Amino acid sequence: MKSLACPIREGAGLHPEAQALTFTGRSWSYRELDEEVGRWVAALETRGICEGQRVALLATNHVASVFLFWALGRLGALFAPLNARLTAAELAPLVEDVEPGLVLALEPLRDKLPRAEPLESFAGTATSGTCRALEEGSPRVVLFTSGTTGRPKGAVLTEGNFRASARASAANLGPHPAPRWLGTLPLFHVGGLSMLTRTAYEGGCLVLHERFDAEATNRAIDEDAVSHASLVATTLERVLDVRGGRRVPSTFRFALIGGGPVPVPLLERARAVGLVALQTYGLTESCSQAATEHPGEADGRTAGPALPGVEVRVVDAEGRPRGPGVEGDIQVRGPTVMAGYWRRPEATREALRDGWLHTKDLGVLDERGRLTVLSRRTDLIVRGGENVYPAEIEAVLVDHPAIAEAAVVGIPDARWGEVPVAFLVPRAGHAPPDGETLTAWCRRCLAGFKQPARFIWREALPRNAMGKLERQVLRRDASG
Repeated sequence: MKSLACPIREGAGLHPEAQALTFTGRSWSYRELDEEVGRWVAALETRGICEGQRVALLATNHVASVFLFWALGRLGALFAPLNARLTAAELAPLVEDVEPGLVLALEPLRDKLPRAEPLESFAGTATSGTCRALEEGSPRVVLFTSGTTGRPKGAVLTEGNFRASARASAANLGPHPAPRWLGTLPLFHVGGLSMLTRTAYEGGCLVLHERFDAEATNRAIDEDAVSHASLVATTLERVLDVRGGRRVPSTFRFALIGGGPVPVPLLERARAVGLVALQTYGLTESCSQAATEHPGEADGRTAGPALPGVEVRVVDAEGRPRGPGVEGDIQVRGPTVMAGYWRRPEATREALRDGWLHTKDLGVLDERGRLTVLSRRTDLIVRGGENVYPAEIEAVLVDHPAIAEAAVVGIPDARWGEVPVAFLVPRAGHAPPDGETLTAWCRRCLAGFKQPARFIWREALPRNAMGKLERQVLRRDASG
């Protein structure tokens, strides 16, 4: 199997003074980034971190996260970033599952992880020249994602996954001598890590922001020569609102839009100011994009065809391919598909069968092979690009002493795309708590984006003859 060198070390040799990274007004050339990564390698070696070990990180976007990611690659260790929006109760089982040799966190977040050491001051002045060559199958990241059961699973993404994803994206978007990707997506999401890696593989620059801000995004487009960005519909709309009709400069090429369908009027607004927005479909298990509109054929009606080198098909319940226009289950195959789930062999066998990733999403292909996603898993709620799993919220609600049953469904929302609504059955002998009480109960264990927008009490939940919950009835009632 081919050995793969660290792209930062390669870049330091090929174009040492080219800009590799910017963050909060400071920039690093490939030479400077290579040196900084060497200091992080030395600090990790001092702590005994070596091949195969995991390092867990709790952080919002920060330059130290970039240094840590590349340093772990030089040691053959795995990066396990955790969602900074989760509560301490949600984080604890993830850390237990990954069994890290080291836990780091930004200082403001350390109270969520009792074992965490401060990320900002971890590396010292000593440096190390250690730089392992990796193979395509070398694990690089354990990235937690939940299935429809709500139980977190760690998708293991390899060096080959990230490189294949970068190649496929570049082949679809077209050549660029040194792309400058705007990094507003969190580095604990696959989208953020994809931007981090593809800039390095292509000799480009990551323009990293701590968080999304519409005004800062527009400044990056106008003043920092950003060429590419990745957004969701809600953030695209905020960018356009701030622009106020000003056209984007010619240096800006494309914005990838994920996280669910994009309203056609919004795409038209974008194109009116010269911002080419390309819809995309992907998931953690496929290392971000699986299908994306081609720039020369984009019309905003689909998520586009499969990326070059990747296959996407739609099948029936028996796994037989569906023809154009016929709905079915979406499956993905290719070098971007994960190695499997961390220490979850049964879940891995369920997801990876016959060489295909079974996404459990529903979709349809047109006669040109372009994908339309109909449902992102049967019960999944996508709120502003964040996955919200009903089972996880339901488990918290039924722990309340006054609640006998709970069911959560998503309903359309103009701002967030979807929001969760909870239907509740009171426990005998208990008065139903009010909304404020329930919100406070959920806040103990659930991140803000998972909070139900409404609580609706019922005498009983609708079920079919087999006793299965009829969520479609609840969706209709919640939307009525």
